[in-house]
Amino acid sequence: MSDRSAVLSGLMGVCVGDALGVPVEFTTRAERGDDPVTDMRGYGTYNQPPGTWSDDSSLTLCLAEALCEDFSLDTISQKFCQWFTAEIWTPHGEVFDIGGSTTRALGKLMRGVSPTESGETGERSNGNGSLMRILPMVYYAESVNTPVFLDRVHQVSAITHAHPRSQMACGIYVSIAAGLLDRVDPKTSYEMGLNLVESYYSKPPFVEERHHFDRIWNDITTLSIDEIISTGYVVHSLEAALWCFLSTDNYAEAVLQAVNLGNDTDTIAAITGGLAGLYYGFNAIPKAWVNSIARKDDIIDLAKRLEASMDFDFLK
Repeated sequence: MSDRSAVLSGLMGVCVGDALGVPVEFTTRAERGDDPVTDMRGYGTYNQPPGTWSDDSSLTLCLAEALCEDFSLDTISQKFCQWFTAEIWTPHGEVFDIGGSTTRALGKLMRGVSPTESGETGERSNGNGSLMRILPMVYYAESVNTPVFLDRVHQVSAITHAHPRSQMACGIYVSIAAGLLDRVDPKTSYEMGLNLVESYYSKPPFVEERHHFDRIWNDITTLSIDEIISTGYVVHSLEAALWCFLSTDNYAEAVLQAVNLGNDTDTIAAITGGLAGLYYGFNAIPKAWVNSIARKDDIIDLAKRLEASMDFDFLK
C-alpha cells in the first residue's frame, strides 16, 4: 500500500483528528484560547489515554469494513450494532461516547427494524452523527454516477439520521471530498463538489433544505472565526470543518484549528481530518500522532483490505 493511498490517508485522517479532540470535548472556545491544543493529549473529558478515538472513528471504520464486502445496508447496520455491543472497532474494548439519535437507531436495528426505517426523521434529529462517519463512501464516488452515488450516501446516513438535512450534509461533504481524490486543490474541490450536487439538491425533498446551507454555497471562507459555530448540529459541524480545512495549509493546522474551536471538538476535527488526510496524504499527518493512535496497525490493515476490495486505480 502506497503512503499516498487515499484510503489510508482518509481513514487515518479521521482517526487522528478525532483523537486530538476527545480529551477536550465540550470545552469552550475561550478555554481553548487560554490553553490551545497543540499536540496529542490524553485523559480529560473521558479519562482516556492519548490516541484514543471515539464513536466518530469507530463508526467510520465499521462502514469501511462493511464496504470491503460491497455495498449493503444490512451489512453496514450489522457492523454498527456489533460496535455498539463492544464486539468490534472500539479503541479499548468499550463504547464511551455515542449520540442520542444513533443510540435510538441502533436500538431499533437490534430489535429487527430495517435499516431503511431505523433512522430518525424529525427536524430535531439533525446532529452530526451520520456526517462524522460518512467519509468511506467517497471511495465509491468515481464508480457510480452522481444520482446513484448520492442516493447511496443518503441511505447510509439514514440508518441513523434520515432527515433530508442530514442526508444533504453528507452528500455535500462526500462530493467535495471526491475532488480531493484527484489531487484537486481544496478551494477548487469545494467549488466543484457544490456544482456537482446543485441540480440534485434543487429538487424535493432537498430544495426545502437548501437555505440551511446558504453560508456554504456562498463561500464559507469569507467568514471570520467568530462567525463559525462549532456545535454538534450537522450544518454547524459541516461549516466548521470546511472552514478549518479551507483556511489552513496543512493537515496539522487544519485539525488543530478544528479542535481549538471548542465544543464538539472530536467530531469537527474528525470531519476536518478526513478531508485534510485525503488532500495532504498519510505522510503529512505527524508521525508521532499516528504512532499514538489506538489500534494503528488494525486501521492500516483495514485500509489495505478496503483498497484491495475496491481495486480502483484512482485510490492508489
